[in-house]
Amino acid sequence: MKIRLRPILLTGLALSIVIGVLPSSVQAQAPAWPSKPVRYVVPFAPGGVSDGVARLIAQHLSERLGQPVVVENRAGVSGIVGTQVVARSTADGYTVMGGTITTHAVNPFFTKSLGYDPVADFVPVTLVGMVSNALVVPADSRFNSVEQVIAELKSRPDSLTYGTAGAGTSQHLSGQLFQNITQTRMRQIIYKGGSQAMVDLVGGQIDMVFETLAAARPMIDANRVKVLGVTSSQRLGSMPGVPTLAEAGVPRFEMQSWQGVFAPAGTPRPIVDRISREVAAIVALPAVRDKLRNMGVEPDGRQAEAFAAFQRAEITKWGKVIQDAGIQAE
Repeated sequence: MKIRLRPILLTGLALSIVIGVLPSSVQAQAPAWPSKPVRYVVPFAPGGVSDGVARLIAQHLSERLGQPVVVENRAGVSGIVGTQVVARSTADGYTVMGGTITTHAVNPFFTKSLGYDPVADFVPVTLVGMVSNALVVPADSRFNSVEQVIAELKSRPDSLTYGTAGAGTSQHLSGQLFQNITQTRMRQIIYKGGSQAMVDLVGGQIDMVFETLAAARPMIDANRVKVLGVTSSQRLGSMPGVPTLAEAGVPRFEMQSWQGVFAPAGTPRPIVDRISREVAAIVALPAVRDKLRNMGVEPDGRQAEAFAAFQRAEITKWGKVIQDAGIQAE
């Protein structure tokens, strides 16, 4: 009996050793992340703030990950095209995107057939920074203060125009919030891009634009437009003499768009946490902070969980503003 049991016991022992060793062996054979280039999708055209931020972050992230981080522009329809691409991508850590207030907070309120859910289909990774707008008018405009603009709109509703790059953009949201708080009405003129709106502003075809500081700064420095106020909650260090809109006569006004990194939902948490830490560390670099500020972006660096909470708050805030304005998704 003992002779018969011995080979059985040895066989069982051998099997248990194999079973015990197999998982770690298989795990050891799995490639460590990242083992190939990472794609960084920008859902807007080259040359804008989103593109500039992505290329700056990608450059440093490539060095930290030891793999190329390749920026891919997939522009179209207020960022919807590129955002859909990322939402449908494999959640393996090899695709991330540069998301904004437009793509990940307000698009659902303007477009019924969006093709993605900004919360369910994505994981917030890192909030790179906040982008302020400036209320600018032509250099020869008769308006020299926000109070004068409000007075004109109170006496003559819809008499003034403001240019935007489309529904849900920071220019549009700024203008809508301005009207909500001041209880005035003005006409929105939609352009294919903010740069075209600025050209028409300088030419006198429209009355004002709530333009991103990065886009407006060249015209400001060239004295081709006047700045009446900024949309941030506090004065900007780059323009300390310019009041906030809240200071200039629009109580409680605050509108800042933002730039962040998102990954497809289901991306392994260790990978999300790694990217989040790396991007936050990049944003903290003095040289990077200086470059971001030159783009009109105030560095932030909030990581995954804090960024997720911020995103939810932004959806709630702007959903109410859009609802109060009576805007319906189309």
